[in-house]
Amino acid sequence: MAERPEDLNLPNAVITRIIKEALPDGVNISKEARSAISRAASVFVLYATSCANNFAVKGKRKTLNASDVLSAMEEMEFQRFVAPLKESLEVYRREQKGKKEARKDKDKKTDSEEQDKSREEENDDDDERMEEEEQNDEEELDN
Repeated sequence: MAERPEDLNLPNAVITRIIKEALPDGVNISKEARSAISRAASVFVLYATSCANNFAVKGKRKTLNASDVLSAMEEMEFQRFVAPLKESLEVYRREQKGKKEARKDKDKKTDSEEQDKSREEENDDDDERMEEEEQNDEEELDN
């Protein structure tokens, strides 16, 4: 757990980036306003986490999952955010699935290349053995 209340705040760089993305170009924000938004965001995250944790405890689990967070948002009366969060979650899951499949494809390709390479080496070894045997056969015929 955090030793000081300030340890619970979100990083200022992250807050600043989010604020800049949300505001139109040319709009500035004071340091005090940025600090207030940072504290408010941190309190919101802590409250949402606490509510989500309650759902996990009710489910006799120690790990929070997406459904806990979505249920917490509804309990906190932020229903209008549930649909966008579900959409974002689906996008995230599709991206992760795509990355996982790409990794599998890469592994399969690597495995097949290694198999092809080992087959080529075996064929080369077989060719060399056959050449040696032919030479030996020729030598025996000459003798």
